[in-house]
Amino acid sequence: MTDDTLAPARSRAQQVRHELDQAHRSGPLKTIVIPPCPELLTRMRAVLALAEPDLTEVARIAASDVAMSATLIKLANSPAFSLGQPVHTVGQAMTRLGLQKTAQEMTAYLVRTTLKVNSPQLQRFWERSTKRAVAMGHIAHHLPGLSVDLAHTYGLFAHVGMPVMMQSLRGYGSTMVEAAARIDRSYIATENANHRTDHAVVGALVARVWQLAPEVMVAIRRHHDLDMLGDTDTEPEAHTLVAAGLVAEHLMRRHEGLPPDADWAGHETAALDWLHLTPGDLAQWEEELLPLLDAC
Repeated sequence: MTDDTLAPARSRAQQVRHELDQAHRSGPLKTIVIPPCPELLTRMRAVLALAEPDLTEVARIAASDVAMSATLIKLANSPAFSLGQPVHTVGQAMTRLGLQKTAQEMTAYLVRTTLKVNSPQLQRFWERSTKRAVAMGHIAHHLPGLSVDLAHTYGLFAHVGMPVMMQSLRGYGSTMVEAAARIDRSYIATENANHRTDHAVVGALVARVWQLAPEVMVAIRRHHDLDMLGDTDTEPEAHTLVAAGLVAEHLMRRHEGLPPDADWAGHETAALDWLHLTPGDLAQWEEELLPLLDAC
C-alpha cells in the first residue's frame, strides 16, 4: 500500500474527532454528559505508557482504592489463578496475575464504578462487556499485529455509549426496549430516530474525552457500520478491531446459547475474510474460550 492510499486512512481518526467535537458543542450530543476519566485510571495509563512501568507505583494506585484491591486479591485467589497458597496483599495478587491482567482488571473496575448502571435494560451490561473484553484479548493472541491491550480496551468500551445515554437522555430506557423489538430497522436507527444520535457516536465521544487510542475511538464509532470492512478510508487497525469484535460477539452469543444476530448474519464472510479466519478457527476458539467466559 502506497503513502497516497494510506493518507485517507490516517485522516479518519481526525474526521471522527471533528465530528464528535462539532456534535458535542452545538449538535445532538450537546446534552450528553461524559464523566471525566477516573484519576486513578489516568495515573495508571501514564505509568503503563513508560518504557519500563514502575510496578510499585501500579501497586500503590491499586491499593489506594480498598474495593479495587479486594477485587484483585479475590481474582488472584480464584480457581483460574489459584496456586494453592492464598494471596493476601495487592503486591502478591499482582505477582500472580501479571501486569497485563492486573491493568485490565483495574481498568474494568474503574470504568464500572465511574459509569454506573442502574437500569433493568442494562442489568447485565458490565458482565457482557467483561466477557467481550476477555474474548477480544483471547482473539488478539491469535492475530499477529493486534495488541492484546488494544483489543481488550475495545471489547470493554465497545458499547459504553449505552450507559452514558441512559444517564443523560430522558426516555432512553424505552428506546432500548423498542430498538431490541423492532425488525424493520437497525438498533442504532431507532436510537437516532428517538434521540438524533446513537451509542456508537456517544461511545466514541467517551473514547475521545478519555483519550483512548485513536484506533479504539474509530472502531467504536464504526462498529455498527459494518459495510466499512475492507474500505480504504479507515485505518487497518480499526477494521481489525471491528471485525474481531464481531467474532467476539458471535462467540459470546454461542456461549450464552443465543442465535446469531443480524450483524453476524450479514457480515460474517467479510469479517472472516478480513481476519483470514476459517470456521474451524472459530470452533477452536469457542472451545478455548469456554472456561474463560464461564469464569466472568
